[in-house]
Amino acid sequence: MSAPSFIVPAPGGRLDRIDRLRAVAMLWMTAYHLCFDLDFFGFIQADMLTDPFWTLQRTAIVSLFLFTAGVSQAIASEQGVAWPRFWRRWAQVAGAAVLVTAGSALMFPRTFIYFGVLHAMAVMLIVARLSAGWGRWLWPLGAVAIALPWLAPVAMAAWPALEFLNQPGWNALGFISRKPITEDYVPLLPWLGLMWWGVASGQWLLHRRPHWLGSPGGGGALATLGRWSLSYYLLHQPVLLGLLTAWVWLQG
Repeated sequence: MSAPSFIVPAPGGRLDRIDRLRAVAMLWMTAYHLCFDLDFFGFIQADMLTDPFWTLQRTAIVSLFLFTAGVSQAIASEQGVAWPRFWRRWAQVAGAAVLVTAGSALMFPRTFIYFGVLHAMAVMLIVARLSAGWGRWLWPLGAVAIALPWLAPVAMAAWPALEFLNQPGWNALGFISRKPITEDYVPLLPWLGLMWWGVASGQWLLHRRPHWLGSPGGGGALATLGRWSLSYYLLHQPVLLGLLTAWVWLQG
């Protein structure tokens, strides 16, 4: 049986299965953040920083976000999306990252977010765009990016001059021997590796299993949520915190 026919949507068009996958990450993230907020308000006790039950979930959620972003970049490259359109979308992500920093600084002044998932994505999108033509090299490069942070403690023990990479700003690279104290930290290493693998996977699917990516438009409520992921990301925590704050106030 031959594979179903597939047409790459026009620039800016969406594929429903990618949007649905992104929406799954959004809903999972919402459940995770709700538990974080419940712990913050004292409704539950959860060790979100060290308990593997929570830390592995965070890793999986961020991985899914960045992987799908990489697949989307592969599709955008196949669509021939021009740089002006890319920069318009990029400006939205970068602007949202600034808002996250400002909001977290108000709520957590000592541990505010200075390089979280949106900051990382703003940088990685440029890297992914420039490296989309590297083809199969993206697979080993992604593996190297994922493996490098494991070597950082050994390298810094051998060459103490590298200690500066632990400082804010430099630690955005991710080649560190100690994690910073911040509410969200998504450095380029190892996470760029996940986006590179997303790009490589998207290119493989487009050339060998394009129908697996879904079809343009449609997809129901889940796909619709995936198309509004940035707005949802910015709004979900203020809404959750507002509702919990109101609940605490009413109970008082």
